[in-house]
Amino acid sequence: MPSTNPKVVEDLKAAFAGESQANRKYLAYAAKAEAEKLPYAAKVFRAAAEAETIHAHSHLRLLDGVKSTSDNLQDAIGGETFEFTTMYPEMLKDAQAAADKNAERGFHLANEAEKVHAEFFKKAAANPGQAAPKLFVCKVCGHVAEGQIPDVCPICGGKHQVYVEVL
Repeated sequence: MPSTNPKVVEDLKAAFAGESQANRKYLAYAAKAEAEKLPYAAKVFRAAAEAETIHAHSHLRLLDGVKSTSDNLQDAIGGETFEFTTMYPEMLKDAQAAADKNAERGFHLANEAEKVHAEFFKKAAANPGQAAPKLFVCKVCGHVAEGQIPDVCPICGGKHQVYVEVL
């Protein structure tokens, strides 16, 4: 049953955010450990990342944050649309004002990818039961391609080797 106490709800939201960030951070740490040929450290990071996911999902359930697939798709469309219409454009301006070219590039690539993500969610919302096509994600910018890997990523210009199939 979802919590209704405002302080507990605030705490659950903070815990969900923290656990979600820890999951992503630990997966990045695992990739670094693998690149450094440190398999034990990599495995420990992956195990902890999975545990953080369990915690995050638990907190989200207590927030009544997972609805029907239709509702979840609409939420995802809204989130992605906010990111490319409001969040990233503001962040881009900040990076430009600070002359931070690396942040500017990162925000630009993410902004362009979010537009594609929103379109995929809209397509799924229109026909959620359709057969699942092959999907591929660019490891550089997050672009999602359907059907086959493009020769060159339309967002970041990465070659087809930077794509991984979503299983």
